[in-house]
Amino acid sequence: MKLGKTLATVLAAVCSTAFAQNVKVTPLGTHAGELCSRDRATIFEDPTGVRILYDAGQSVMGADDPRLGRIDVVLLSHAHGDHLGDQKLKALEAGTCEAPTTVSAAPNSTTAEIAAAKNAAIVMVNPLGNFVGGKVATIRGKRTEACAGLNGNIAVPQEAPCLAITQTGGARMFRASADAKAVEVVVVPAMHESTVPAALLSEAQRKALEPDNMSLTLGPSNGYVIRFTNGLVAYLTGDSGIHAEMQVLMRDFYKTNLLELNYGITALSPEGAAYVVNTLVQPASVIMSHVNEAATSGGKIRADSRTGKFAVLVKGAAVYPALSGKTMEFNGSGKCVAGC
Repeated sequence: MKLGKTLATVLAAVCSTAFAQNVKVTPLGTHAGELCSRDRATIFEDPTGVRILYDAGQSVMGADDPRLGRIDVVLLSHAHGDHLGDQKLKALEAGTCEAPTTVSAAPNSTTAEIAAAKNAAIVMVNPLGNFVGGKVATIRGKRTEACAGLNGNIAVPQEAPCLAITQTGGARMFRASADAKAVEVVVVPAMHESTVPAALLSEAQRKALEPDNMSLTLGPSNGYVIRFTNGLVAYLTGDSGIHAEMQVLMRDFYKTNLLELNYGITALSPEGAAYVVNTLVQPASVIMSHVNEAATSGGKIRADSRTGKFAVLVKGAAVYPALSGKTMEFNGSGKCVAGC
């Protein structure tokens, strides 16, 4: 009996340690347990505790959204309002999955609100990061400085929000403690544009652009590769059409095994998205996001949806809709081992 209890204790400890080595991925959408039209935001949590928010967008309620918790790093793929967050969710479950109810987040954006409140490191291309850093400075009444340890391992959490901006191809390293392994965040190319919503510009800037019906572009659009400490390599596409670097960089060089695919209707057809997965990137698992439709019902992909038409074309990879509030856990090989 005593031997049996000892063995059970050992097995429980081993299982606990195994799950502790998984990366936790939690989508934050407008309606719990579903993948809805405005859903963009995703939180990644490394086994060491580093927490990364990707594309806050319009499916969060700003900095006081209770689902956020601690945020160490904020990523933003480009300046479009549905990613930067020119609007925010009025309340959890507000409106419908197809048409959530939002309110203005101007003049600051959900991204800037969250970075300011959470003392997060801002990892973006330079023009976009400087723009968001300026909004953070306005909120706080203090200049947004460069992160301490910028050229090495950046310790998180920081004492104040800070800039860890870089160029396409640049990387930043984040460490939860002095003796912990670092999480690497790499800015990678995307095929899209990056114009900022007029509502987030100053009145003077809006008036300057109006005569020629022009928009302000904040650098190139981008995606991210995140190399987690358990070996998981996640590629976050951003809003992107098909491009060759998906194979050359994301598959061949970085060895991506988890893909978060932005399935934008203006960027990818079902067949094009399937080609990205099946031929170019070839990950073990795919998380579907940015679908611009009520893609699920009862947490299941609707067969008659555009998302459903893509999912049936995928070969050799597991496809998971980014269900709001549902935490998935991925091991170092890109396999979902819990919450799937």
